Amino acid sequence: MELKVGYKQTDAGVIPDDWLHLSLGRVSKLQRGFDLPHRFRKRGEIPIITSSGFGEYHSEPRVQGPGVVTGRYGTIGEVFYIKGSFWPLNTTLYVKDFYGNDPLYISYLLRRIDFHTHSGKSGVPGVNRNDLHEIVVALPSTRTEQKTIAEALSDTDALIESLEQLITKKRQIKQGAMQELLTGKRRLPGFSGEWESRRLGKVAEFFKGKGLPKSQIIPDGADACIHYGELFTQYSETISEIFSHTNGSTDSFRSLANDVLMPTSDVTPRGLAKASCLRADGVVLGGDILVIRPNKKMVDGSFLSYVIRQEEDSVLQLVTGSTVFHLYGSDMKKFNFLMPPISEQNEIVSILSDMDTELAALESRLAKARQIKQGMMQELLTGRIRLLLK
Repeated sequence: MELKVGYKQTDAGVIPDDWLHLSLGRVSKLQRGFDLPHRFRKRGEIPIITSSGFGEYHSEPRVQGPGVVTGRYGTIGEVFYIKGSFWPLNTTLYVKDFYGNDPLYISYLLRRIDFHTHSGKSGVPGVNRNDLHEIVVALPSTRTEQKTIAEALSDTDALIESLEQLITKKRQIKQGAMQELLTGKRRLPGFSGEWESRRLGKVAEFFKGKGLPKSQIIPDGADACIHYGELFTQYSETISEIFSHTNGSTDSFRSLANDVLMPTSDVTPRGLAKASCLRADGVVLGGDILVIRPNKKMVDGSFLSYVIRQEEDSVLQLVTGSTVFHLYGSDMKKFNFLMPPISEQNEIVSILSDMDTELAALESRLAKARQIKQGMMQELLTGRIRLLLK
C-alpha cells in the first residue's frame, strides 16, 4: 500500500514524518501508587485516586499535579487525568515523569492502549508497568502540537460531561414529577376530586405471550415482535418503536393497542418490576411476557406502566421464587393503585411522555458526542488529521 506523502511506516503504524515512535517507557514513566490504610487517612481536600477513579479525600498529597493515573489491579483500562495534587493508591499506576510531554496529551495517549492484553503478561495478576513500558507509541515531536490535540479532545470531553450532567438533572426532574403526578400529590389544572383505589384484577384481563425463541427473530420478518428479554433493555414505559421482526404463525399471541407488557421471570426480582405499554395492534408477543390488557375506558396503558415502575416495592412483594424469580398474572391481579379519571391519566401521560422525548433526544446527542470523540482520538492521536497549531 502506497504511503501518503508526508507519512512514514513505523512500529507504531503509519504516522507523520515529523512524529516520533518510541517505547512508552521513554514517553512517560509509570510508577506504582502508594498504600494508605483507612486508619491513617485524615480529613482533607486531596483526592485519593483508586483504580476506579476518585474515591475518598486525604489531608496531604503524595504526588504534585497535574497527573495521570490508571488501574494496576481491580478496574483495569480506565485512565484518569488529575489537575491538582493527589494520592494514588497502591492499586494504581501513576505517571511519575512525563519527560517534558504534555500531561493531558499523555492521558489521551494511554486511553488508546488495550491494558487487558497486557494484564498478567508476566504471570502476575494485574498490569505490570514494565510490560506497558515496552509498547511502541506514536508521539508528536512538539509539545505545542500535543497541547493542541489534547485541548481539542478536552473540549469534546467537556461537552460529553455537560450532557451527562443535564441528563442526570432531567432524570431527577422526571422522577420528582412521577412521584407527585402518579400519586395525586400534585394535580393538573382543571382536575379535582378524589382518586379511586383499585385492584388491577378488577380493571384488566391477563394473558401470557407464546413461543418466539431468539432463532425465530429475523431482520426481514413480516411481523413486528417483542422477545421478553427486550423488556429489560430496549423498552421504556411506552413502546414507540419496535426493533425486532419474525414470521408469525396462526397460533402466535398478538397484541392489542394499550396492552401493558411485563417480563415474568428473571434471575433478580427487581428486574420484574418493568412495565411497557404497547400502542400497536398485531405485534407478536413471545413467551415469558405477561400481557395486562386494561379496560381502555378506565385505564391508559402508559399511565399503568408508569405507576408499576414507580411502585416497584409493591410489585416486588408479589414476586415468587428463590433462584429464578417469577411474576404471574395471578400475582399482578392483586396489585393496588390509585386511579384518576381516564382524562386525567391521559394528561399525566402526555407530560411524562414529553419528558421522555426530551431525555431520549439528549441521550442521542450524548451517544453521538461519544462516537465523535472516539473518531477524533483515532484520527488525531495517529496524525491522520493534523490541527492548525496556535
